[in-house]
Order: sequence, then structure tokens, then C-alpha cells
Amino acid sequence: MNVIIVDYNSGNISSVINSFKEVAKNKVNIEVTSDLDKIKLSDKVVLPGQGSFKSCVDALNSISGLVDVLNELVIINKKPLLGICVGLQMFADIGFEDTETKGLGWISGKVSKIDNKNGKFKLPHIGWNQINIVKDSKIFKGIENNSHMYFVHSYEFVPEDKNVVSTTTDYASNIVCSVEKENIFGTQFHPEKSDKTGLKIIDNFINL
Repeated sequence: MNVIIVDYNSGNISSVINSFKEVAKNKVNIEVTSDLDKIKLSDKVVLPGQGSFKSCVDALNSISGLVDVLNELVIINKKPLLGICVGLQMFADIGFEDTETKGLGWISGKVSKIDNKNGKFKLPHIGWNQINIVKDSKIFKGIENNSHMYFVHSYEFVPEDKNVVSTTTDYASNIVCSVEKENIFGTQFHPEKSDKTGLKIIDNFINL
């Protein structure tokens, strides 16, 4: 089985690569590439993302044909995809970081700044926080409710359909920290930086 981590120059993804390789332990082929032909042939796709919404969308669009290949894989061929951090945020129709930017439109919704209650809560939201599991999700199999995950973000994904939300966290308000819609999975937190619990999520994704 081929799991492709999409490399589109969106910040440092070495910890994502290392944690996937650690979990895969040579049973699964993990490859990091922006080669469209290889991505087309993948069984599962990981879309990491660090930096701003706009910078990540621009980086995706700068590789000619990449968005079309991802759309075909995910929307038409229904291959499992895991978006991490801004990788999840890009599922939205639109994001408002830096400037209004069109997202991939896979899950209707928007990405807006966390309401920090006039400075009462620090932004970015950095560090460990508990997650509340609000629906059964394949990638949270064997994960206990109120587990701690590692976050770094100032913007949140607000989906139109609340049924896609699988976990939330309390920080200033109820923030969406993961979604699941058919074959599309995303986490706002960083599973690759969330110790053994995060590795379990990666393992669940690989074993879907």
C-alpha cells in the first residue's frame, strides 16, 4: 500500500514524515512527493500544512495540476485523505487569514480567526489541550475521550454541517479540532507532535 505525503513546500513537514514512517515500520510504503503521477497512484494521501491559509493555498496552486489531481483522488475516487492543521483548514470554501482566499471547497465552511474574547485568551492557541470526542470516527478508534493533543493555530475551521465534526476542544469557545466526511479526515491539532496518542491516530489512518 502506498501512502503519499504531499510535499508542496508548506513549511517543515519532517515530523509528519518521521511519525508516519515510525508507525508504518516498513509494512506500508510512505513516500513524500509532489509528483502528480505518483500521487494519482496512491492508496491514501496526507495533506500537511503549516503557515497561513493563504500561503498554503498559494503553494498548492503553484504546482500545476496538483489541485485537480487531489480533487479527482478525493472527490471522485474516494481515496482516504488526512489533512493536518492548515491541511484541514483548506477543506473549507474560504479562509480569512491575511486576505480572503478560496479554499478547496471539499467541506462547506469557512476559516476565521479564533475569538479570543478581547485578548483574554492568547493567540496563537499553542500547546496541549483536551479533545472532546463528539462522534465515532474511524481515526479515533481506541483513543480515550479527553486525551491531550498538541495545537498551534490562531484560526479555526467552522464547517456549515456540524455533523462532520468528530472532536472539539475548549479554548475561548468550542473549537473544531477534527472532522470526518466519508473518506475525508482532518485534524486541527498535530498528531505527529501528540506523543503516543497522536501516533495511534496516524496508525488508525494507515489501517483504514
